[in-house]
Amino acid sequence: MTPQEPGSLRSSPETAGPPVTVSITRLVEPDRIPEVTRWVQSGVNLANRYPGFLGSGWVRSRAQSREWHMLYRFADHDSLATWENSDDRLRWLELGRDLVVESRVERRTGIEGWFDAPADAPVSSAPPRWKQAVSIWLGFFPVNLVFTLLVGLLVPSFAELAAVPRVLVTTLVLTPIMTFWVLPFVTTMLRPWLLAPPRSR
Repeated sequence: MTPQEPGSLRSSPETAGPPVTVSITRLVEPDRIPEVTRWVQSGVNLANRYPGFLGSGWVRSRAQSREWHMLYRFADHDSLATWENSDDRLRWLELGRDLVVESRVERRTGIEGWFDAPADAPVSSAPPRWKQAVSIWLGFFPVNLVFTLLVGLLVPSFAELAAVPRVLVTTLVLTPIMTFWVLPFVTTMLRPWLLAPPRSR
C-alpha cells in the first residue's frame, strides 16, 4: 500500500484556526528502517521551509515493533493545507511509495494533540496524567526561570509591578513560547517514556 497522508484525500479547505497536529501510524519493515528514517527526516526538512510549521517527531511502540507513530504540527489549517498541497510534499510522498506498507491518519487541534495516542492504539499506550504534568513542568520551569532572570536584569522595575499585571505579562509572553516551541520539543524528546507501557507488578 502506498503512503497516504491527509493531503492525499481531497476535502474541502478549512479555515484558519488553532494549531493542527497530524498523527500518522505507519508500518515499516525492519530491514527498511534506515531508509525510512532518512525519508522521514527529508520530509521534515521540506516542511520546515513552509510558514506555520511548528515541529514534528516520531517513535516506535517498542524495539521490535513495525508500527511507527509520527506527528507533525502546523499553526493552522491554512498553513497545513499549503504544505499538503505542495509539489514538494507530493514528490516526497512518491519517494516513499515503496518504503511504507500502510498508514493511518488523524488530525487533532490544540495542545492535547502532542500527548494523545492514535485512536486505534491500545488504551495503555496513552500517557497517564502525571507523565503529562511532568512533561509540562519540565518545559515550563526552565522557560519561566530564564524569563524571570532576564527580565530582572533588563527591566529591574518589573518586579515592582502589582501581581496581576506582572503575572499577565509573564503568561502572555510564555504561553505561546510553551505552546509552539517548548512543549512540542519536550514531548518529542520524552515520547518513548510517555508511551512506555506500565511495569507489571
